[in-house]
Amino acid sequence: MSLFFTKLFSILTRHDKKFLLFLVLVSIVISLIEMVGVTAILPFITIASNFTAIHTNPTIKTVYQFFHFHNDIHFVIAVGSVLLLFYFLRSLLNLGYFYLLAKFSKGRYHLLAYRLFENYLGMDYRSFTHKNSSDLSKAIINEAQNMTNLLSGLLLMLSEIFIVIFIYTIMLYINWKITLLISILLVANAALLILTVSRAIKKSGIAREEHQKKFYEILQSSLANFKMMKLSSNTEPILKKFADASSSYANANIRNETLSHFPRLFLEALGFGIVIFMVIYLVYKYKNDISGAMALISMFVLGLYRLMPSANRILSGYNQILFNKSSLDIIHNDLMYDPENFGDTPIAFEQSLHLNHIHFEYDESKPILHDITLTIHKGDKIAFIGESGSGKSTLVDLIIGLYRPKSGLIIVDGVALDESTIKAWRSKVGYIPQAITLFDGTVAQNVAFGTSINEEKIRQVLHQANILEYLETHHEGINTLIGDGGIKLSGGQRQRLAIARALYNDPEILVLDEATSALDTDTEAKIMEEIYKICDDKTLIIIAHRLSTIEGCGKVYTLRKDGTL
Repeated sequence: MSLFFTKLFSILTRHDKKFLLFLVLVSIVISLIEMVGVTAILPFITIASNFTAIHTNPTIKTVYQFFHFHNDIHFVIAVGSVLLLFYFLRSLLNLGYFYLLAKFSKGRYHLLAYRLFENYLGMDYRSFTHKNSSDLSKAIINEAQNMTNLLSGLLLMLSEIFIVIFIYTIMLYINWKITLLISILLVANAALLILTVSRAIKKSGIAREEHQKKFYEILQSSLANFKMMKLSSNTEPILKKFADASSSYANANIRNETLSHFPRLFLEALGFGIVIFMVIYLVYKYKNDISGAMALISMFVLGLYRLMPSANRILSGYNQILFNKSSLDIIHNDLMYDPENFGDTPIAFEQSLHLNHIHFEYDESKPILHDITLTIHKGDKIAFIGESGSGKSTLVDLIIGLYRPKSGLIIVDGVALDESTIKAWRSKVGYIPQAITLFDGTVAQNVAFGTSINEEKIRQVLHQANILEYLETHHEGINTLIGDGGIKLSGGQRQRLAIARALYNDPEILVLDEATSALDTDTEAKIMEEIYKICDDKTLIIIAHRLSTIEGCGKVYTLRKDGTL
């Protein structure tokens, strides 16, 4: 339990903790009001059923005289009216309190989702490559929401615990023997529910997280390979996997939903049983009718009427925490990643980039690159070739600052790249990958890619990529909708759009990571001719398999299988 609260408080902000403390204090006040609500009915019933009590009870008599009442009926009516007003205000206060609870718990969704997304974007590239994108989506969309349900359960427990304590104290004061007997019955049954129902709900929560993870993985991989799915003409296996994950996820939620009602129904039956048992006990004790004990019975009935829902909410909150506990673990682990924290020191690239004895490995004692030393002068057109797996892309990722070398230095114009300059260095790079990721939007939105849209600049880079005329002639120019993944464009057009995107921020270095390998020879030749023209005043780095792709390069480096150059 201590680990649970350690994780919870580690992901709450300072403001969240202050708000939580404020809610605890408010819940104490609300609990006191609830206690008054339960106890105030007893003297009212007493004076309404027996006017002589107005003058024999010292406290009631003092109130009667203080307000100068001369008529017992008027006094009873006045007390009843005050109680009506009190219960109305009590309801309003409870409504306001529930609003604050909802504001805290449900309002955390936005903050948690934002912090997760911010953390994922700030994650270093190497850590990101070890993550499954479907897991990241699930964490932001579902686990953050489940975390708010966990917070709701926790706050529900806190708010009701104080009410139970205060009402229980009053019941002990009125008749400790009956209260003790009721307590034994309640504790025994609560223990039974925790050992049976709560354990089943906890298992359902674990199953929910596992099957939801599979659900997202199948969904994402299938939609990302939609063309292959259509060509295979056999969707039965993937549909079966999806059905298994989806139905298992649904069944976990069904079990939780069903079991969550069990404590309420069980405690309601128990509450009625306790009242009946109490009446039987009093009849047996006094060997007579119990009209004289009606005020006591009414008090206990009202106490149980308020106590049972509280006990149910405490158990429901506890079960809600158990069902969603895996969300806390996932969010805590994902927020524990230290995001990259780079400085804003500018760096100039006017002369050369030098790699000095670079060594890199993903796993200990398994080098990918070994003792790489080379110099790239500003304006150079260079290419890296080599067998698949020789480390070409890794080397380029090191050059553009996505990876940090295990040993060795990357030096730009005599300045070593470090935490203070890496951010400025990355901004100088335009990158065109082999797998182009476009989103469902306009050409302009895809070229700007989250930055502000400058229509004149967009037209300029589309013209440089030799696609503007086509878009304006056959479509709606820069406002052309390209569909999800750019499905409305051909492979060559998507490639030209990727070039325009890479050029939009006016990079000094342009990197092509096997960017034309999926194109036919003629299309590739045309695009490469355009790229060489565009990069007349830029440094160009190409990773390629085809020799035709690198005909315009002044230097070609071959990477060997042992990671040497």
